Amino acid sequence: MGFWGKDRKAVDQSSVSSTRSPARTSSNLNSDPKLIRVFDEFGRELFIAKEEWRRNVLPGTLKSNWNDPEQLYRIIVGSLNDQFFPDVLAAAEHLSHIDSNLARGACTFGIVLMKNGRLDEAEKVFATYTQKHGEEGYILTNLAKIFSARDERQKAEDTLWHALELDPNQENGLGWYMSIHRERAGQEAQFSALRRVASLSGSWRAQLWLARAALESSDLSIALVYYRESLSRSGDKVPADLLTQISGDLGRNGHLAELLQLVEPLFVPEKHGLQVGNNLIKAHLDLGQVEAAHRILDQLYALKRPDYKQQLSFWDTEIAKARVAKVGPPKGPKLSVEMGTVEGPVWLSPSSPVARLFPEKTADAPIICFLGFSAEIPQKSEHLQFQIADTPGRISRAVPLFLAEQVWLKSEARVQTLVPRMRESGAFVLRGVPWPDEDAANYSLRGPLKSDFVTLVHLKSRTEPWIVEIRLIRSSDSACVGELTATFQSASPQDVVPDLTQKLLALVSDNANVNTSKAARFSNVPGGLNFPFYLLRLEQLLAVRAATMCAPGQPFLSGERDIIDGTLQLCVACPESDLARIVFAQLLLSMKKVHPEVVSEFKEKIRLLQQKKALPDPIHGVLEALLNEALAN
Repeated sequence: MGFWGKDRKAVDQSSVSSTRSPARTSSNLNSDPKLIRVFDEFGRELFIAKEEWRRNVLPGTLKSNWNDPEQLYRIIVGSLNDQFFPDVLAAAEHLSHIDSNLARGACTFGIVLMKNGRLDEAEKVFATYTQKHGEEGYILTNLAKIFSARDERQKAEDTLWHALELDPNQENGLGWYMSIHRERAGQEAQFSALRRVASLSGSWRAQLWLARAALESSDLSIALVYYRESLSRSGDKVPADLLTQISGDLGRNGHLAELLQLVEPLFVPEKHGLQVGNNLIKAHLDLGQVEAAHRILDQLYALKRPDYKQQLSFWDTEIAKARVAKVGPPKGPKLSVEMGTVEGPVWLSPSSPVARLFPEKTADAPIICFLGFSAEIPQKSEHLQFQIADTPGRISRAVPLFLAEQVWLKSEARVQTLVPRMRESGAFVLRGVPWPDEDAANYSLRGPLKSDFVTLVHLKSRTEPWIVEIRLIRSSDSACVGELTATFQSASPQDVVPDLTQKLLALVSDNANVNTSKAARFSNVPGGLNFPFYLLRLEQLLAVRAATMCAPGQPFLSGERDIIDGTLQLCVACPESDLARIVFAQLLLSMKKVHPEVVSEFKEKIRLLQQKKALPDPIHGVLEALLNEALAN
């Protein structure tokens, strides 16, 4: 990747959490040589067996791009990397006739012929081009490879040198030239060969290798001389691989200030991309320059490259950790906690048009309160910690949000969720022990809505399987009138949480005099393997809503793009889930208040979702109104 290390930090038991989206990493599919990674129109990462791609996808892709030289060239190069040599032979020949970049067309056709073992025909292609248009460095380098394949070593080496005289900055040509001299006479011979190439007019790549050797000898001053010479010879449009090697080598050797001084002023995200951006972000983070790192991250995100998503998510997490570390642990022996409330489901604000989709609750309906935010986690600590959210923290918030939503949808009860936060920063509080019944009952009576009952949710998450404990407390006298317990693997809450909902509804019906009913019309929850992601999106919506109430500059929310993209992908995966779509719309409206520029980056995909995965009216019209508001300037 071009960056030089990752730090990891442990999580302690009693903690205060900043909330972000968890990094979503690819499985081992990404490294399987039998698979090809592609992205669909929503940016979803997909994997197709190479043989299936070769038979069923590649022919149509070539046909649809047959007269587009740029796209055809990219497809041919990708196919060569996948070793589909015979499959692109006709396309490469066609490219040689239609490409306005004549040298590229001829070189590509010649290389494909070489890969298919047709050396004489490849040589003819290169010779014909040279006779008509003159000598080109990389065409002569490939001609040298033909001579080498025939074991004409001296002819190959002479041709290679002449190719470097024409273009000394060919990556493959220079690497081959270095290898020849190193294998023949050792490292000193390689350095002599590099100095010979460096003396050629216009050379800048050889200087990079000489600078690397100087760094390895701890001679920074000589390395900087070579780097400046390389940059001065590269012209106005500095190549990405030049800046990648400078930043990577200086970073690995600990010269971060010099890295930033040389590379950052020349960095153009569209041209230099993730490879250079990786090294700049890491250098800034290692120097404690968190906001400068975030600025580079935003520039890379703005490119909207789905293949960058996983790596940018990693940096988003690292930046969040650095911001939290700057804040430091909470001051004093006790937390200054305030108890906020969310009335109704987390996705339903009283003024939202979504309210029209559901039956109105009566003013005298019983009120059930929900309180989670407690979990026993492995790294027990007596000290207060400020950290980014972890899985126990997220589940401790998501489960009560889901239970509140379901009780609201499937009974006459009104609901509210208690949200303990630090008064100074607004960060969520995660207790390492359950909330006492009496404290929970008191909290449930202090808010705008005086609750009749409070549902306590506590996780025992030190070891697998996890245990979730639910206690139904009568607010008036703090008496526990019912308990539920369930065991589940942390990665599979779908195995127990939906069933817990039904048991809780029965408990509420028996003890709180609440009538239950069939779910409201629009109550389709993503099921199966998508259910854990729905829980996560509920928790993230809570976090984004909470961020709208934080003071500017508080490091409460990060991973904003991950949050939006993850919720979008849930909607794509579960197109019939009206609740997932409502969560998405409300999430965008809340995110607009804190990061409108991030919401605007997803405009095309949001529109595509509404067009290709439209829900029936009346919910479609309600969602359209919400999304138009979220996307309005």
